[in-house]
Amino acid sequence: MTTQSKLDEALLLAQTIAQAADERKGGDIHILKVGEVSYLADYFVIVTGFSTAQVRAICSTIAASVEETLGRLPLRTEGQSEGRWVLQDYGDVIVHVFMAEEREFYDLEAFWGHAEIVDFTSEHGRPTL
Repeated sequence: MTTQSKLDEALLLAQTIAQAADERKGGDIHILKVGEVSYLADYFVIVTGFSTAQVRAICSTIAASVEETLGRLPLRTEGQSEGRWVLQDYGDVIVHVFMAEEREFYDLEAFWGHAEIVDFTSEHGRPTL
């Protein structure tokens, strides 16, 4: 597999994740292309949930959607029981679903501010920036 096709696959995964989060009314969805500034992953998808139940539902929908459409499961999931910051690691894409307070406190967008922001438009009319 060429490097470009690996990046195209990772971008498709990130977009699939963002769409699944949007279906569950996740807020302020950002896709960051971090592969050029980090070895952790090619993309981060960052989402806000507005209750612990919604955070868990967003993560469940992401896992189901990615498995159904791309045949992939997360390599690991952390924080599911607390539901305040859940991390789903797909290898080339890492998903962060936060409660608003945690997202503001950790401010990953500022920490990874030198990463490219990939356009994502909510199908439900919610702003992403």
